[in-house]
Amino acid sequence: MLSHIQAKLLIVDDLPENLLALEALIKGDDRAVFKATSADHALSLLLEHEFALAILDVQMPGMNGFELAELMRGTEKTKHIPIVFVSAAAREMNYAFKGYESGAVDFLHKPLDTHAVKSKVTVFVQLYRQRKALDEQLQALERGRAEQQQLLEQLQVARGELEHAVRMRDDFMSIVSHEVRTPLNGLILETQLRKLHLARDNADAFTLDKMRAMVERDERQINSLIRLIEDMLDVSRIRTGKLSIRPSRFDLSQLVSGLVENFATQAAAAGSSIHLQCASGVEGVWDEFRIEQVIANLLSNALRYGARRPVHIRVLAQDGEACIEVQDEGIGVSEENQQRIFQQFERVCSQQSVAGLGLGLYISEQIVLAHGGRISVHSSEGEGATFRVSLPLVCDVHGQENESDRQQATSA
Repeated sequence: MLSHIQAKLLIVDDLPENLLALEALIKGDDRAVFKATSADHALSLLLEHEFALAILDVQMPGMNGFELAELMRGTEKTKHIPIVFVSAAAREMNYAFKGYESGAVDFLHKPLDTHAVKSKVTVFVQLYRQRKALDEQLQALERGRAEQQQLLEQLQVARGELEHAVRMRDDFMSIVSHEVRTPLNGLILETQLRKLHLARDNADAFTLDKMRAMVERDERQINSLIRLIEDMLDVSRIRTGKLSIRPSRFDLSQLVSGLVENFATQAAAAGSSIHLQCASGVEGVWDEFRIEQVIANLLSNALRYGARRPVHIRVLAQDGEACIEVQDEGIGVSEENQQRIFQQFERVCSQQSVAGLGLGLYISEQIVLAHGGRISVHSSEGEGATFRVSLPLVCDVHGQENESDRQQATSA
């Protein structure tokens, strides 16, 4: 465990022959010896390296060993380095006492006891290496703790996402079952009622006018089912990168005008009206089928959440883009929900009495993004909402689908 740790030793003496003798005495495979012939040279080495031990000669010209030790003790980087003084002065000069006052851990007298020097240096080297090994273990433990903490946080995030996915799945299944059951129940009731009339030979129930009304009701319920299925298919196409975008040149103003006419009956049924402000000749290269899908969804939402008040739609060309704005005066969208509503299965109102799977805005945003455009909402809760779609005049296609997929989409 300690084999990779090498201790650095510093010896300081103004006489080169003393340095060479001491180096030969203390050198070893587990240590590296650095030599300095003056206090200034020693200070530069001390600032550059981390030493396990410093062996200082007391009597040096200029700054002596005691003064160097005091400087070392006053510097953060070097204050913990063990210091051993070496002196040729007589023991009765009391240098040892002064050395300990300067922060020394030991004091050696010349001529040196070879065995004692080797043993003492080896002790300091071993202590240093053990301390470094312990530091490395503590650092490894801290890294392991940090990694465990990070892993725990990732697991908590994954758990939260999983729980959210499960809630979304449950909510989706609940919404789908409700939305599919509504038109199916209508068709079932119509079928049962007709069977009852047939069982009673009630021919008056099948007059031409009543048959027309029956067909219209059936058609509405079937179209509702088709829309639900198509929305789910579009989500699948988006996830697999097969959303159909087949651009061609057309007049956006004409498309919106036709849609407004088609929505007149739906607006009347919702107790509302649609007011169109349309610039002429707003032409561009887009997928007409998909852009119609986006605008129809925005109009449907405006009528659904518009609190039976008028809906305004504007078409204009601005800054090299075509812009469509759909504004209602209804319940609005809170700031915290303005990003959420573009996610899958999210709705402004979570009550099941509000129709839809919560996919319309998600699909619309993906279609707009696939054209290189953007969609945004400006709203305050209780003050209505304005949805704005901006499209480059030439579609920058970000998604493609093969011809067979497109035929399936249009045939649905």
